[in-house]
Amino acid sequence: MTPEDLRAGVAAGIIDEAQAARLKALADDRQGKRNALPAEDEPFEFFRGFSEIFISIGLVILLSGATALLTVIGGFFVLTLVPLATAAIAWWWATYFTLKRRMTLPSMVLAAAYGTGIVVFVFTSLAQTQIDDRLIAIAGFGLSALAMILWYRRFRLPFSAFLAGAAILGVVYSLTASASNLMGLVATGSYNALFDFNQNPAFAAATLVFGVGAFLVGMWFDIRDPHRLGRHSATAFWCHLLAAPSLVNTVAVTLLNGGGTGFLAVALVLITLLALVIDRRSFLTAAIAYIAIVIASVMGDGGGTQWVFVLLLLGAFITAIGTWWVQLRAWVLQRMPDFPGKSRLPPYASTE
Repeated sequence: MTPEDLRAGVAAGIIDEAQAARLKALADDRQGKRNALPAEDEPFEFFRGFSEIFISIGLVILLSGATALLTVIGGFFVLTLVPLATAAIAWWWATYFTLKRRMTLPSMVLAAAYGTGIVVFVFTSLAQTQIDDRLIAIAGFGLSALAMILWYRRFRLPFSAFLAGAAILGVVYSLTASASNLMGLVATGSYNALFDFNQNPAFAAATLVFGVGAFLVGMWFDIRDPHRLGRHSATAFWCHLLAAPSLVNTVAVTLLNGGGTGFLAVALVLITLLALVIDRRSFLTAAIAYIAIVIASVMGDGGGTQWVFVLLLLGAFITAIGTWWVQLRAWVLQRMPDFPGKSRLPPYASTE
């Protein structure tokens, strides 16, 4: 918003002068923080200091002790309620560590404890009914996802979006994938067939659909915070962390098994361009193993030392694209035609 917009808002009675002054100060502060960030930065905060690690260790021990105490006191008859009580304790403590202290890692620990408690409680409760196993899985993961969405709504913790997404992935797999088929693939060691449309279409389609959904949700959060200063950008990070392996593995494995490394190489180029455009490195990180496969294929049979040269070339490629990420991204975007949402992507003005 421009100063003229703020003055117009005051004149129209939408906000008063004090609110306008606070909005102007907030805008200046956000812009100042953005200008202070390195151009190649993709902000992500796991913890702010060792004190958070120390507190997180204490919370894990304390939650374990509280759960054990509830189990001892309650006995077998209320055993199924213990995980729910643990989740309630995590919620209670989050009102202090998340809402008041704004601690990142302790908040993530409490969110994980809450999610685990809800999952265990829901599945334990449903298992005592006469419901079909598949319906139990669908209902269990679905209720767990709703619980994590509720956590996000209350505490605005970006990491909880990752936990909610993982539960939603469980729902998708329960709806479309056969557990017996998956167990057969694991038993035979045919892991490369998990994401192959030709060998396991249900599982691959479910993974692809989930990946597309997680990517769209991540982009929705990204365009709300293009300068990547707040909660929306951090939430998008976790969504893309779910989307990247889902999309990359499904596309890469299917192309590798069906068409060889040529089609895979083309797909990896497109994935690299996508990562540069949206400024998210998680997609390239998920593709590292497949880039190594393409390099090994191009090199041919080099004997026992081939893997050494593969590592050297792969490391050089990853290091180079990471070092000149900003310049590459600016070069790509400046040569792309305008498209919806391009102006709401992170800045890419300079190639110097």
